[in-house]
Amino acid sequence: MPAIGPVEAARIPTPVVRHRLDGERVLRGALLTGFALFLWLFVGYPLLQVLWRSLLDNEGQFIGVANYVRYVRTPAIAASITNSLWVSTAAMVLTVTLAFVYAYALTRTRMPWRGFFRVVAMLPIFAPSLVHGIAFVYVFGNNGILTRQTGLNVGIYGAKGIIFAETFYCFPHALLILVAALSAADARLYDAAAALGASRLRTFLTVTLPGVKYGLMSACFVVFTLVITDFGIPKVIGGKMSVMATEIYNQVIGQQNFTMGATVSVVLLIPAAIAFAVDRLVQRRQYSLVTSAAQPLAPGRSRLARALLFVYCATIAAAIVGVYGVIGVTSLVARWPYSFAFTLKHYRFDTIGGYTPLLNSLEVAALTAVAGTVLAFVGAYLVEKCRTIASGPLYVASILPVAIPGMVLGLAYIFTFNAPGSPLNRLYGTLALLVLSNLVHYFTVPFLTATTSLRQMDAEFESVGASMGVPFWKTFWRVTVPIALPSIVGIGMYFFLNAMVTLSAAVFLVAPGTELAAVAVLLMDDAGDTAQAAAMSVLIIGSGLLVRLGFWWLLRGITRRTQAWTATPSEG
Repeated sequence: MPAIGPVEAARIPTPVVRHRLDGERVLRGALLTGFALFLWLFVGYPLLQVLWRSLLDNEGQFIGVANYVRYVRTPAIAASITNSLWVSTAAMVLTVTLAFVYAYALTRTRMPWRGFFRVVAMLPIFAPSLVHGIAFVYVFGNNGILTRQTGLNVGIYGAKGIIFAETFYCFPHALLILVAALSAADARLYDAAAALGASRLRTFLTVTLPGVKYGLMSACFVVFTLVITDFGIPKVIGGKMSVMATEIYNQVIGQQNFTMGATVSVVLLIPAAIAFAVDRLVQRRQYSLVTSAAQPLAPGRSRLARALLFVYCATIAAAIVGVYGVIGVTSLVARWPYSFAFTLKHYRFDTIGGYTPLLNSLEVAALTAVAGTVLAFVGAYLVEKCRTIASGPLYVASILPVAIPGMVLGLAYIFTFNAPGSPLNRLYGTLALLVLSNLVHYFTVPFLTATTSLRQMDAEFESVGASMGVPFWKTFWRVTVPIALPSIVGIGMYFFLNAMVTLSAAVFLVAPGTELAAVAVLLMDDAGDTAQAAAMSVLIIGSGLLVRLGFWWLLRGITRRTQAWTATPSEG
């Protein structure tokens, strides 16, 4: 073979594969660095600010654990701990019990109207938590419709009201988990129990309950966390009973005592973090009860059980519809419950500047849905598909926000973004900060959803693309995104609906001109303008339902166009 001279060698093109691979590594590294920086700036650093402020006095002097000692030794403040634990435990037991029977009826019987009952049970998701407290006041309060008609005052203010209102608010969250747990059943276990002559009660205790124990545990921890971190219901119906979430609000807004607010926030983090940690441990120990050889369990045919469960579900559904019916009627009558003359005057919102809060909420929710979906899915892709030494820490940091109560996050953002001289101060008092707080507050569930969707995809997609010289971002855009589009749409819906009803973090971050609809409901209720508060609640619920319908329609179209490959091919 003749030697190649310098002139011929100069004409040979320079290899570009190494340059392309180096460029991809740089891009991956930059994206991972950006994702890590986001988690640090908006999750880690704000939490450290809360912890640090709890160790200072109001003049900024370091005093160690003196604030915690004062917290424990002040009976009025310390009572918020026991109150929070008591109402959270009671609401957890009541909610999970009611939801389990409801889920059992939906999944294990041929009861009629199951679709209707399932839809009605989801209604509380579309309303801020304080709306349930307001509805209970309208029905059971001192001047409630039931109190006036019967003369019986049940004393709804305090622990009793908080527990029952929280049960309504948390019911759909527990139901979703329990429906999924009860749907995953193997008929062979029940056939074996029947062959051994086991009674229905024994079958329930030895087959059904063990099969759903992890679902029950997850439902318990989810409800407990929701209740102990909720602010809206205790604020509206708690009366003189103080819980940790309202104590943070009272210390910061009522007394301008930010150090004690930070102290209560750190204490509130403890039970929320423990519940989250135990829930994650339970999920890791969960094993699959449904294998490839499993047989689906046919719903029971007992007419008596079906009739009793139908009455039960109808009662629960009627109660839920009644709660929202009261809100709707209150917004349309002259003065509840004295004059039921029809009027639309409550929809003028003359005390909060018209419809600005609702428009702000729609804008913030839309921006949260778009930005949150992109960040959650891209972040999950970087952690799951671009395996590096940072993947583990980034995964842990990404699931951490679910253990941060909204009140704690809002106060943390005050300390972080309202600091004079800080470049982050430009975000304070803007809608952008509200978008960021919503994105962080509700980040964990979309991130885990995206991670689960990505894990179901074969890793060969990336390997084949790399072997063919296709950059990873093209594989991501042309293959990964189309396959995961249903999950992506679901993530966007989750962000939007939660951003529409959020209150706890936003109550600390709104400024004149950036009020949100849920915060407006709180302000109107505080001012005694409960009819306008009900009217704004109706608009929040209506907006959420319309958007949910739009997402459902979009999801159907996307599934039909991009997931046709999953359909079973017809024979012949």
